[in-house]
Amino acid sequence: MKFPNLKMLVGAVAALAIFAGCSPAPTASTEGGSTPAKKIRIGVSIPSADHGWTAGVNYWADQAKSLYPDVEWTINAADGPAKQISDLETMAVKGLDGMVILATESAPITPAAEKLKEQGIFIVNVDRGFLKPVADIFLEGDNKAFGRKSAEYMAEKLGGKGKILILRGIPSTVDTDRNEAFMEVMKRNPGITVLDAQSGMWNREKALNVTQSLLIKHKEVDAIWASDDDMALGAEQALKEAGRTGVWILGGAGMKDVIKRVMENDPIFPADITYPPSMIAMGMHLAVSALRDGKSKDKAQFTPKHLMIDVELVTPENAKDFYFPNSSY
Repeated sequence: MKFPNLKMLVGAVAALAIFAGCSPAPTASTEGGSTPAKKIRIGVSIPSADHGWTAGVNYWADQAKSLYPDVEWTINAADGPAKQISDLETMAVKGLDGMVILATESAPITPAAEKLKEQGIFIVNVDRGFLKPVADIFLEGDNKAFGRKSAEYMAEKLGGKGKILILRGIPSTVDTDRNEAFMEVMKRNPGITVLDAQSGMWNREKALNVTQSLLIKHKEVDAIWASDDDMALGAEQALKEAGRTGVWILGGAGMKDVIKRVMENDPIFPADITYPPSMIAMGMHLAVSALRDGKSKDKAQFTPKHLMIDVELVTPENAKDFYFPNSSY
């Protein structure tokens, strides 16, 4: 599921608006000396655009901001947990009504989110979940399905036999859910050997360096589960530099460059898994919907606490449905 433009984004969140009670911004007439409606204030804390997917997150945050000019937004991007915690503390001083948080890492950001909640700030947690049920709404992709569908595809393509490497991501609930689900499938495929699993931090350069080391250590590799398209491209570069052929890669997240190669039947990238960075815009929409008319507590009675976006297996047969050349990612 990907959103190439704002019209599609608005359509995708329309159903959620029904649950969250979204309504047009209240307007106050200046006739008779009435006071203009006070803007709600919402902070958005996201990771820096240090790879393709987070660049997409930053892009969609800006796009969502433009949809709601009646909201006073504060958007900060952090290059790590320390900076993100500092950003959250600084934004809290401004007296925000709500906060949308996509954590750099789950564990260190959880206590910071707890403090915000204690201050009465409405919290929407997107993608990388907190380790405690702090958020008012948690919106994520189906990461267990991501890992399961990846493993099922690899097992089928390998015919139940082969040797694979795994590149893991940043320590977070996302990475944990994906890998646990992946390994559950692999337990049912004893003919497939997981040679090694190391973190590439969802970063192309880091994945390149890690894969280079793994290829030196393991002389026979049939496939790599990169679990992310940036890491997949880093792994591909490592294979080229090592002169290793006959190894294919399964990434994930739906980067347009990788989807195009799937569509073109590139043997290096036979498939992909979707995971839209536009979910940050959904999270911002939900925060606006809940806070706009000051009735967030009333809406909480019927607003889902946990929303999950499905993921899709992309193959040459359906890749055209997921390829958007003008997309930011």
